[in-house]
Amino acid sequence: MADLPDKAAATDRLLQNQVDIGNAIKPYYGNAAVDKLTALLKEHITTAAEIVAAAKAGDKSKQDDATKRWFANADQIAAFLSGANPKNWPRAEMQRMMHDHLNLTTNEVVARLHSDWAGDIAAYDSVHSQILQMADMLSAGIVKQYPGKF
Repeated sequence: MADLPDKAAATDRLLQNQVDIGNAIKPYYGNAAVDKLTALLKEHITTAAEIVAAAKAGDKSKQDDATKRWFANADQIAAFLSGANPKNWPRAEMQRMMHDHLNLTTNEVVARLHSDWAGDIAAYDSVHSQILQMADMLSAGIVKQYPGKF
């Protein structure tokens, strides 16, 4: 957000995280699933960047459009995950988890854009806690779906 010299390197690493997450499901769901999830997650990140850029520029129309697409992408991620493991990752639960993530991330962005550093830290802590819960939920779902692999 601060347009620091490390922006490109940080962006590259953030996008690599999405590849790493996609690759984590490979042993269970295969290459096609990896490609699909990775593409959806990269779209998630690039759309978030559009939202931040529009917010910084004060372009409400672009921000609203990107936010709408960001939530639609979250719903696509939820549908993909639920489709891969419907018993352990019900669609409504996946969608709620994704929307919670977007709302918490939005809180962090708003705090940072308003130079509310204490609010930014508190929001980051909330995002971090929620993403760990998300990771636990996803890994528990894989273990339940493929108990013989664990």
